[in-house]
Amino acid sequence: MSSVHVSPLSTYLSIFAALMVLSAITVGAAFVNLGAFNPIVAMAIAGLKATLVILYFMHVKYSSRLTKLTVVLSLFFVAILFAETLMDYATRGWLNYTPMGQ
Repeated sequence: MSSVHVSPLSTYLSIFAALMVLSAITVGAAFVNLGAFNPIVAMAIAGLKATLVILYFMHVKYSSRLTKLTVVLSLFFVAILFAETLMDYATRGWLNYTPMGQ
């Protein structure tokens, strides 16, 4: 039987505060013109928030190695799907598009 890890309330409050600060940073970054880096900054902040939620609120930090491996492999396969989608999008002939009838 596995042991159950119980985090103190202060941990949850700290993670909640960090998520609120990161949300405020996300809103603030939306009003700053970073050019092509706006989506990159937004995704980096979102990734950090998702990591905190996965580790602490989903209790993956204190889980078995098998659970951690499952999470990592899931993220790996999601990354593959994103890469394939972006490759499809990047290789379309957008500049050669001619509307029908012209």
